[in-house]
Amino acid sequence: MTIAQDEILGPVMSIITYDTVDEAVEIANDIRYGLAGYVTGGDPANAADVGSRIEAGYVVINNADFDWTAPLSGCKASGNGREWGPEGLQEYLETKALLGR
Repeated sequence: MTIAQDEILGPVMSIITYDTVDEAVEIANDIRYGLAGYVTGGDPANAADVGSRIEAGYVVINNADFDWTAPLSGCKASGNGREWGPEGLQEYLETKALLGR
């Protein structure tokens, strides 16, 4: 379905059923975009494990508060830059080595 394959930037949520966690991760990663993902689960450690397997630049676990110090990024066709956090600032810097005696 188009809604499951396009990067919909709006208040839209699609619900796709799955039988196993592995299948859920496969569905989540079967898209050419990777801006953000969301995982909800009763066991925080298990939810974090699932979140680490999702190919997205920003994954929120159990509705965690937004963190302005965490880098916001995308992967795949969502881009490969960084915003916010130290990594975001690094994007605007040009490192230079100056050596002398």
